Amino acid sequence: MNSPVFSSLLPVVLLIAIGFVAGRAGWIRAEATKDLSNLVFMVLTPALLFRTMSSVHVEQLNFKPVAMYFVAAMLIFGALLVWQGATRRAAVLALAATFSNTVAIGIPLVGLAYGEAGLVTLFTLISLHALVLLTLATVTLELAVAREEAASGAGGGRHMMLTVLGAVRNGIIHPVPLPIIAGLLFAQTGLQIPAVLDRPMQLLGNAFGPLALVLVGVTLTNVRVGQHLKAALGLSLIKNLVFPSVVAALSWSMGLSGLPLTVMIVAASLPIGANVFLFSQRYEVAEDLVTASVAVSTGLALITVSVVMALVSRI
Repeated sequence: MNSPVFSSLLPVVLLIAIGFVAGRAGWIRAEATKDLSNLVFMVLTPALLFRTMSSVHVEQLNFKPVAMYFVAAMLIFGALLVWQGATRRAAVLALAATFSNTVAIGIPLVGLAYGEAGLVTLFTLISLHALVLLTLATVTLELAVAREEAASGAGGGRHMMLTVLGAVRNGIIHPVPLPIIAGLLFAQTGLQIPAVLDRPMQLLGNAFGPLALVLVGVTLTNVRVGQHLKAALGLSLIKNLVFPSVVAALSWSMGLSGLPLTVMIVAASLPIGANVFLFSQRYEVAEDLVTASVAVSTGLALITVSVVMALVSRI
């Protein structure tokens, strides 16, 4: 493995390991973990996202690799629905196979490996990631629920349009997409963030990566894989290896190359995001399997992301 890959992944592995040890030792309680998580996503994340995007002009963004990312995601999502049957369980597992941990792991990893140019590409994806995939999952799940209710004669009169609009609204009014959009809008004005504000935002943004990765390690101490190991491993391999392979194949077939494509492939190889577990809870389906899959996918990513980064660096 070449030096840039190793040097960018080693800090990620060490910070996750530190969090795991701290969680096992009881140095960080469950209550504190929730508070620290809120600090990361409500304070540190918006500061980093807004500051990074505040100097980026829309004409500098490359949306083609992002489009290929979502085409690949929808192909895998649809394939799993066909394979598993269009049920609530199938929809949740399809989301798990396509929804990456682009924030807690993706941002610090891409920042270390590819710098600010890589982060701009990643933030372009993040600005649409939850909106597109969670809306797709919501509509699919609501349709599955409606079919189940119709089959049982317990139709609840759900309004699909309201569900879709609610999902779109929640995808935008969120501490991740909102500061990205606000930062881009600010950049188009040609203004610069005053130094008195820029410096604190820079310090907050710098704190994001280490704390987010430590929290990933702490979270892993509370997960029990148990009897779901085999299924979780299969789902994790689809997410960590099949998904980036499809992104790469589609993109290369369209003649795409360069750093934006590299970032998209690496983003697709990231482990399953925590939002999938929230969906499994909300729709009361496959909760144990999704929890196990998040843990297995994250642990496996230490190897699979290394392999993906090493391969794309040779191309």
